[in-house]
Amino acid sequence: MSLQRRFAIVTGASTGIGLELARCCAKDGFDLLIAADEDRIHQAAAELRATGADVEAAQVDLSTMDGVDRLYAATEARPVDALLANAGRGLGHAFLDQDFAKARSVIDTNITGTAYLIHKIGNDMRRRKSGRILITGSIAGFVPGSFQAVYSASKAFLNSFSFAIREELKDSGVSVTCLMPGATNTEFFRRADMLDTSVGTIGKDDPCYVARIGFDAMMSGEGDVVSGWKNKLQSRVAHVVPAGVLASQHRKWAEPGTAKD
Repeated sequence: MSLQRRFAIVTGASTGIGLELARCCAKDGFDLLIAADEDRIHQAAAELRATGADVEAAQVDLSTMDGVDRLYAATEARPVDALLANAGRGLGHAFLDQDFAKARSVIDTNITGTAYLIHKIGNDMRRRKSGRILITGSIAGFVPGSFQAVYSASKAFLNSFSFAIREELKDSGVSVTCLMPGATNTEFFRRADMLDTSVGTIGKDDPCYVARIGFDAMMSGEGDVVSGWKNKLQSRVAHVVPAGVLASQHRKWAEPGTAKD
């Protein structure tokens, strides 16, 4: 990899928002290390190389400490200018009906793996007094997500976590930005087994649009950004409506069998 160009890591970059974030980085002159736990990460790397960027792919399981360590080792000690921590899992259905191994994978990927990676890369950035971190949270983190309980709670963690470490890193030269999208047109709902739900079948935001908003906010050093005016309205409503009411409303969106015709 060229030492003259900036270097970014993008996780969850095989499809969806992560792949679009990687495209934003490539177009802006970053070399890339992209990661996901599926073979398609190598196809994504080939597509991104066509932009002229130097791209390496790491097929690793970021729900594990070993997977994070392997991704970190793949940097080969090259300074990371931007970390876009986008890897995440979703899971639908009522909590007690879920396979707990899958529920734990959501927690391990969205929370533990993300926090561990940020701890490792963030320490390097702080020592250099330079770097940008983008965390993909969600407006789901503002709502008690009935029939998405573990996922929504994991995003509440990430939303809160990003604001907290942003304050801790104030004046350090390291910025932290939280991208909080709403329902986006990706494979999320299929993978989360939510295609029979209302939220799984309604119109969704374009992942290219969402990624561009997040990338621009990161490069500007903003603290957070909610993509789309409807999502901004929902996030504001969530701050004033009682949690019990929000949970009841969410059931209408996420309970199996509520899919719109």
